[in-house]
Parts: sequence; structure tokens; C-alpha cells
Amino acid sequence: MSQQPPENKQSMEQAGASDESIQKVHSILLREKPEPSEGYKPMPLFLLGFISTMIFICSIYLVHYRGGFDPLVYDERFDPAKAAGAGGPVELTPEQIVAMGKKLYNTCATCHQPNGQGLPGVYPPLAGSEWVLENDQRLIRVLLDGLNGPIEVKGNTYNGAMPAFGAAGYKWNDEKIAAVLTYIRQEWGNAAEPITAAHVKEIREVDNRTKPWTAEELAAFE
Repeated sequence: MSQQPPENKQSMEQAGASDESIQKVHSILLREKPEPSEGYKPMPLFLLGFISTMIFICSIYLVHYRGGFDPLVYDERFDPAKAAGAGGPVELTPEQIVAMGKKLYNTCATCHQPNGQGLPGVYPPLAGSEWVLENDQRLIRVLLDGLNGPIEVKGNTYNGAMPAFGAAGYKWNDEKIAAVLTYIRQEWGNAAEPITAAHVKEIREVDNRTKPWTAEELAAFE
């Protein structure tokens, strides 16, 4: 049976001694830990000062860039006729009208898609559509009263039902109808004139229609 060399035996003894020393050091460190106590420690002063400084800076930024809290994003609760201190209806800027129409178009985007390209065979495109760009009387009537039956747009036929946004269920007022139509006539490369609420009101009162249109009926409005 072979025996370990003296030098290897001495190394192992030194290693054992080292392990024992490490264990003693650890036991001393464990004993020196503070005892747990109840309650809480106050927030460090530097952290409290940092948070207070950030709140102060953010407040200054908000006050400086608040813009009178009058962004161009449309607020559907805003009624120009009831605006405080206005003394009457407040006329929206063209940018506000387009922003209002863009928000309202979210309802239309389900069918006509956010890019205005529609769905093949079902919902016609609005981008570059002759129904959007050429005759505003037909366009207003489609949104007010709806459309049933096939319709040809850009050489393709579509046969999806268009709901009446001016009738029961939606009851969009003249301003909303005008805003969303103005938006689609000026979006996706379209460049047609805006549609006014007064024009929508005129057509609504003249027609007083209770059922959707067909493409053949609308063809009479040239």
C-alpha cells in the first residue's frame, strides 16, 4: 500500500486548518450582526430632496408647456354652443375639425381599415375613391342614412352594408358628420374641399330619410 508523500500530507493539514479558520471568521461575523428591531427607518434626506426637486422641475415644465390646456385633440364632450364665456357658438379651427374627424374615424376603421383601403369585395376603399372626392352630396347622404346593396368603387364591386350614422344607434350631429367626412377627404393622399356642418344640416333637413340608400338612388345626385 502506497503512502502519500510528506509534502502532500502537510498541504492537506494546512488546507484543513484554513477551512477551520474560515468557519471561525464566519461565526464571528454572524454574531456581530445587529439584532432585528421593530418599526421603520426614515427616508434618507438625499432621497427626499431628490424627489422634491423632481416634483418641482416637473411642475415648472407643465406650467411652461401647458399650452393653456387647449390641445388640438378633439374632446367629444366639448360643445361649442355651451362654451363658458363664449357668448355663442365657438368656431373650431381647421386643425381641430380634422383632429375631431380623425378620432371619430376610429369607428369607421373597423370596416374601411385605418389606412382607408377597405376590405376586398365587402367594404370599399376611401383612399382615392370617387365617392369620397367627387360629389359631397352623395357622400353626406351615405353617412347620414346608410347604404345597402352593391356599389362600384375604382372599378371594383363591393357589397357590404353601411350603417346610418345620422339615425338611431349613432345619432351623430352635423358637426361630427362634417368632421369625419372632412377628415377622409383630406387623408391618405386625398385632397378634396372640407364639408361644413351647415351643408350636412341642409341635406339632413331636405331628405328626412328613414331607410338606407342604394347606389342607383344616389346616382341621381350629380
